[in-house]
Amino acid sequence: MIGVLLLLFLLPFLLYIAAPQIRKMLSSGVCTSTVQLPGKVAVVTGANTGIGKETAKELAQRGARVYLACRDVQKGELVAREIQIMTGNQQVLVRKLDLADTKSIRAFAKGFLAEEKHLHILINNAGVMMCPYSKTADGFEMHIGVNHLGHFLLTHLLLEKLKESAPSRVVNVSSLAHHLGRIHFHNLQGSGVTTYSVHPGTVNSELVRHSYLMRWIWWLFSFFIKTSQQGAQTSLYCALTEGLEVLNGNHFSDCHVAWVSAQARNETVARRLWDVSCDLLGIPVD
Repeated sequence: MIGVLLLLFLLPFLLYIAAPQIRKMLSSGVCTSTVQLPGKVAVVTGANTGIGKETAKELAQRGARVYLACRDVQKGELVAREIQIMTGNQQVLVRKLDLADTKSIRAFAKGFLAEEKHLHILINNAGVMMCPYSKTADGFEMHIGVNHLGHFLLTHLLLEKLKESAPSRVVNVSSLAHHLGRIHFHNLQGSGVTTYSVHPGTVNSELVRHSYLMRWIWWLFSFFIKTSQQGAQTSLYCALTEGLEVLNGNHFSDCHVAWVSAQARNETVARRLWDVSCDLLGIPVD
């Protein structure tokens, strides 16, 4: 009996000690690419925290000029300085981007296009989850407005620059991006722009900040949840791995091609979502 009680008492401590190895076993995907990025330009949305921050840091480490596209510029500047110190790369820049406001998205794109001649990597990383019901500045429900329509518009506005900079890549990180990977695929044939959607896994990030229940569950299972660095691996894999062009339009998880739902493979649904998105945002349907 004493032995059982002692084991129960020590279990949290033992789990804490073993946590790094447990996470490592559960996180099978690691980006092993050694590609360096001098002269390359990358934009990462939501790069002031979590997966976006880790992704931006790795791109900067490899020599890219990295734009942290953030809603909170002050936090973004702190992260940019941190990345500059850690990597020695001073080309880490912060620009205001509020994906819940199409005016902000257009202003970001206009400023970026005036500032840069190239764009090689666009990582649509920012997102919201389980936030209280609210609407964007344009009247869209917050989740669809930020996670889908905001990135849809941003990609549309930067698409010509991506084409001009080909070979270039678009990586979508979110549940809705699971569909976008397919939609962009048939629209970019022969453009030199390849797109991928990724599932980062269950990651310890600020994404669950709006739900007390999810924060409690995340804390309860924290020993098994990926770190932000581990969660960034599939994004980096799709952005950096050479020869991945043949897998254009696919969905990835743990650095491998992953199964997608029948609805995500339905070209009729994809076309309809594309057309509706264009209509809502007031952009030409192509």
